[in-house]
Amino acid sequence: MNKLVVFEDKRIRRTWFKKEWYYVIEDIIYALTESKNSKEYLNKLKQRDPNISEGWGQIVHTLKVETNGGIQQMNCANTKNIFRLIQSIPSKKAEPFKQWLAQVGYERIEEIENPEIAQDRIKEYYELKGYA
Repeated sequence: MNKLVVFEDKRIRRTWFKKEWYYVIEDIIYALTESKNSKEYLNKLKQRDPNISEGWGQIVHTLKVETNGGIQQMNCANTKNIFRLIQSIPSKKAEPFKQWLAQVGYERIEEIENPEIAQDRIKEYYELKGYA
């Protein structure tokens, strides 16, 4: 099962693997940097961040993805690892993601420390969506 998502008019290919979505890393890099050569950008990223380079095999899976030229093997990562990669991208376009991740992390810690906060957020979400 393959799907396409769009971020700021940039196509991000994804594929379903091990019960979760895996996103094409080159598409993410292009969307956040507009680098003309995503592979070269990734190589520089791995040089700048040795932890990503060392853990590359755990972060990235080569998966079959539908492309304009047919099905091809592409480097993909799940949501958690895509967020990890985004943290290492020194781009102004990546900064809103970094800020959002920091906010979500902060809120999650608040909820762990005070479960009532989590309950209030769930109630607020359901009221906003019109479920309540």
